[in-house]
Formats: sequence, structure tokens, C-alpha cells
Amino acid sequence: MAEQQPITEGTKRWNFKDYMNTFGVLLSLLILCVFLTIVSPRFLTVGNLMNVAGQAAVNAIVSIGLFLAILTSGIDLSVGSVLALSTMCMGLFAKNFNMNPYLALLSCLLIGALLGLFNGLLLTKLRLPHPFISTMGTKQMARGLCLVVTATQPVYGFKKPIVFLGNASLGPIPVSIILVALLYVLMYIFLNRTKTGRYIYAVGGNKEAARLSGINVNAILNLVYAMSGAMAALAGIVLVGRVDTAYPLAGVDYETDAIAAVIIGGASFFGGVGKIGNTIVGVLLIAVLRNGLNLLGVTSAWQTFTIGAVIIIAVFIDVLRQDIGKR
Repeated sequence: MAEQQPITEGTKRWNFKDYMNTFGVLLSLLILCVFLTIVSPRFLTVGNLMNVAGQAAVNAIVSIGLFLAILTSGIDLSVGSVLALSTMCMGLFAKNFNMNPYLALLSCLLIGALLGLFNGLLLTKLRLPHPFISTMGTKQMARGLCLVVTATQPVYGFKKPIVFLGNASLGPIPVSIILVALLYVLMYIFLNRTKTGRYIYAVGGNKEAARLSGINVNAILNLVYAMSGAMAALAGIVLVGRVDTAYPLAGVDYETDAIAAVIIGGASFFGGVGKIGNTIVGVLLIAVLRNGLNLLGVTSAWQTFTIGAVIIIAVFIDVLRQDIGKR
């Protein structure tokens, strides 16, 4: 009997809801940009737009990992702490132990992937009831380790290979933006053109049905969380390049912006629904919103309030989409 292939988002025929998920968010982004251009002449300047893009790059990479986790009806609250711990270890290896910078970069990615795999194993081996619990625990553990191993002190003054991704440019275009574009193209291909990508959608849609169809659900979950950890570490490398410093409190609340970007982009907390291309639109909307609030002189406290409200609205819209889909 021929193996039945799970249907992915990329293989479904689009309907009105699909168009609204994609173009509704894009329209919101355009309206926000027009509004900020009117109220702040500084918004539509090359320097400010490059600043927005640079700031969005870190969240864009973190959001890839969150997208994968949410696609499997899970969550990863540990990404900010994983970012901090992996980059602090990289900093200590490169500075205190004089490790080759390329090996230090590789170690950063490996540590991030292992921390992510740890999250997956908590689900698949220890059978913790929900990734909210396991990743919350990992978040606290990783942040605590980060403070202990560094004695709360930052590490700075890195060699060029370590700061390249966050600091270098090819002509007028920052390397970080090129990296983000490449990652999203590769992730689109992975999710829509490979068997493993289709399995990720299937696991998110219905774990039991995926298991009965022969998919190794535990292996898929382990892979997803390992990839989420690796993406957090890669985002940390870009962040270190931007500021030439690895510091133990890096990545605090980064999961908030990433979750907001993924849900605004149309992914569903119920799993199995979402397009990676929409996530980058969500990332840009969050980046433009934060930038606009800064230009308008809104305090950080009200910015935090606003992002929280945006998340609630996005999740409410997700619930409405599910209710409409059941009718």
C-alpha cells in the first residue's frame, strides 16, 4: 500500500481564510507604516528603516523556532534563556579559553541545539504533560546557569568572525538581513518540499493520527525543539555581532515578541496551521510597532503593555478562525 502523505499548508488549495491570513497581516503592516510616516517624519528614512530591519533580524530567527514549536501545537518559552546561555558559553570559550572563533561559533549552535533537544526529551521521554511546563523549567535553569558561570559579568571584544553576522554588510545591505532571507527560504523548502516538513504539519494537526500513520512523533518533536534551540543560539550570534558583547541578561522576554510574530502571522496554537512566509510579516509588524512607539516617545512600560495586548488580540483571532472553520 502506498504511503499516505500528510497534507501540508503549502499543498492546500487557498480559500478566503487563507487570503485573509496572508494579506490581512500585510495590509495591517502597510497601514501601520503609512500612519507612522504621517505622524513621524523620521520613520521613513534610510537610517531608521535599516535600524528596524537590524532589530527585526534577531526576532526573525528566534521566531523560526517558535513557529516550528507552535506548528506542533507546542510552545518554547526557553528561547531567550537559551540564547543567553549559548552565547555566554561562546564568549567564555573564545575569550577565556582562547578557542578558535569558528569553533566557538559552532559550540554556540551545538549548545543551543542540545538545550532544545533537552526540552524535547522532557516531553518525549519524561512525558511531561505540556511543553509550557518543560520549556518554562528550562528557561529558569538556563538563565540561572548563565548567571552562575559568568558571575553576572558580560564578555566583550570579540574577533571578526564572531561579530560578522551581526556587524558586517554587503554593500548597503546588512549580512543579518541576508541571513534571515536565506533562512526563511530554506525553511519554506524544508516544510513544504520534504517528508520531514510534512510530518511536522501532520504531528501538529493530530498527534495520534500521525502516530497511527507510521510517523515517529517523538522523533519529530525532538527535532523541532532542537531546531528551536539552534535558532535561538543563531539569533544570539547575530545579537552579539550587533553589540560586540555577550551578556547574561540577553534575550529576556524575547519569546514574547517571537510568539506575537508567529501568531500574528496566522499560525495557530491548536497546531498544524501556519506558513513560514507569514511569520516574517508578523516579525516586521512587531518591529515596526516597537520602532513607531519609540519614535512617538512611548515609554517602555506602555510598549510592553501594547505588545501584550497585541498577543491577546492575535490569539482571540486564532480562536475565532478555529470556530469559523468548524462551522
